[in-house]
Amino acid sequence: MSGSLRENVGKKDAKALRKQGKVPCVLYGGESQIHFGMDASEFKNLIFTPEIAFVELDIDGNSYKAILQDIQYHAVTGNIMHADFLTLFDDKEIIMGVPVKTTGNSAGVIKGGVLMIKMRRIKVKALPSNMPETITVDITNLEIGDSTKVGDIDSNNLTFLDSPNAVVVTVRVTRAAVAEAAEDSEEVDTETAEEE
Repeated sequence: MSGSLRENVGKKDAKALRKQGKVPCVLYGGESQIHFGMDASEFKNLIFTPEIAFVELDIDGNSYKAILQDIQYHAVTGNIMHADFLTLFDDKEIIMGVPVKTTGNSAGVIKGGVLMIKMRRIKVKALPSNMPETITVDITNLEIGDSTKVGDIDSNNLTFLDSPNAVVVTVRVTRAAVAEAAEDSEEVDTETAEEE
């Protein structure tokens, strides 16, 4: 992604920049903040993805590794009003909300339960090279009533900042499953009564 340095910083300059179809941006985390403008079209592939987006910024010929830290939208039009980027350093840990992705077919769901994702993102602290784009949770062995908590997830080279007891995914019982279980129970009782 490429941008150009802003000569002036202020509301008037930002407004003029937006009229040109550009987004006022700030890159921080280095020795000093860098204010620059970038074409709004550059953001298309960056914001319409659920994964973490690491970007290579080219600002007037200087290259920076960064992540999109914050983005502000116009309340009515939905246009991007402002974006904040954070400079990445190979030896400096960063904190990010990493999206949760499930894999496998839950045994409980096959039996009629409903999979509920309680946490869409998990707060993670790690070096940029260790930061995953997603955190994968295997739900294959989850029966009805089972859940996977933050503390159950393999955290190699990562530090999870959410509570280890926080539920990430769970398989809940449905009314249909309860009714079915009740019918099965009644059938067993009837069969037992008939045998007697």
